[in-house]
Amino acid sequence: MGTNSDIQTVSTEAAARADFSRIRYAQVWEDADILVEALDVRSTDTVVSISSAGDNALALLGAGAERVVALDLNPSQLACLELRVAAYRELSHAELLVLMGSRPGTSEVRAALYRRCRVRLSPAVKAFWDGQPESVTGGIGAPGKFENYFRLFRTRVLPLVHGRKTVEALLRGGTPAERERFYEKRWNTWRWRLLFKIFFSRFMMGRLGRDPAFFKYVEGSVADRILQRTRHALVALNPAENPYLHWILTGTHGEALPWALRAENFERIKSRLDRLEWHELTLETFLERERMAGGGGGAVKPVMKFNLSDIFEYMSEDNTAAILASLAEASAPGGRLAYWNMLAPRRRPESLAGRLRSREDVSAPLFAQDKAFFYSAFIVEEVI
Repeated sequence: MGTNSDIQTVSTEAAARADFSRIRYAQVWEDADILVEALDVRSTDTVVSISSAGDNALALLGAGAERVVALDLNPSQLACLELRVAAYRELSHAELLVLMGSRPGTSEVRAALYRRCRVRLSPAVKAFWDGQPESVTGGIGAPGKFENYFRLFRTRVLPLVHGRKTVEALLRGGTPAERERFYEKRWNTWRWRLLFKIFFSRFMMGRLGRDPAFFKYVEGSVADRILQRTRHALVALNPAENPYLHWILTGTHGEALPWALRAENFERIKSRLDRLEWHELTLETFLERERMAGGGGGAVKPVMKFNLSDIFEYMSEDNTAAILASLAEASAPGGRLAYWNMLAPRRRPESLAGRLRSREDVSAPLFAQDKAFFYSAFIVEEVI
C-alpha cells in the first residue's frame, strides 16, 4: 500500500466532488439477499461494509460475521445507522417497522418511539435527529435525498400514468406469464415510457436524486438503461416480493421487507450488536489502522469480506484499480469483494488477475435475482 496521504487521495475522489453534508440515502437501496449469499459470510469473518443508512451492515451482522465494520464519509449516514442500532435495542420488531416507515404510524407514535431510542444515542447524533423532528415523524427510512426523489415520482409523475388500482394490481404479482401480459397490456404505455425517460434522465437524477458528480464517468442514456432493468423487475421478478419496488410505488414496504427488517432476522441482529462498529473513515484509512494495530506486515492477515456498495461508480478506472489492489492486499486468500455498477462499468482490471479472481459463477445468477433493479451489474471477486 502507499502512504496515508496517497491512500486518502485515491479513496476520497468522490468526497472531493460530492456533497456529503446531508442524508443522501435514508435506507439502503441494494439487495441484501444477494449480498449475504455473495459474500458467503462465515462465523470467523471480519466484514467491512460501506454504511449508507446501515441496513446491509446489519444484515451482514445477522448473517453471522464475527465482526462488522461500517464505514462512511458522511456523518449523516452514520447517524442513520446509530439510530437503527438504538431501535433494535429498545423496540419490538413491530415498533421498529413503524419507526422506519415500513408500516403506517402517526407522527405522535413515531415521536414516542424515537424518545425511547434517544437514550442510546451519542450527543452528536441526538443533536442531529433532535434538529429535524420531521425526519423522525415521517419514518426514518424516508428523509434522504434519494427517497425524496422517489416520493416526487410516486406523488407527481406516477398518477399521470397509472391509477391506484393499476399499481395495486402490479404489486399483487402473479405467474411469469401473467406478469408479462400485465406489463405489455396495462403498464408499458407510451405515457409510461415518455415520463419515465424524462424523470429518470441524467439531468433530473442529478438535480433531484443522486449528486451530479456521480455521473462523471457515465456514458450513454441513463433513462434507457434503467427502463430496461425496470421491465426485468416487473416481469422476470415477482413485484409482490420486492420491498424496493413497494416503497417506490407506495411509500411503505408492504408485506415485502428487506433482509434486516424481517421478523425472522430481528432477534439475530439484536443479539449480535456488540459485534458492530462504525467509523467516519475511508476504506484505506481503516485498512491502514488495521495493519498498524496488527503489528505491521508480519501479522497474519484476516479473511475479510467487503461490501463496497457502488463506490466505484464515481471513481476513475485508475483509482478503482488502486482501491481493489489495496483491498486484496488487506485480506487473506478466500476474502471476497461484492459491489454494484449502476451506470459506470467497473470491475477488476486484468492487471490484478493474479490477486483477484472474478466469480461470475456466483454473481451472474444472483444478479438475475436482484430486487434493487436499477443496477446494471453485480460484481463478486475473490482474493487469491
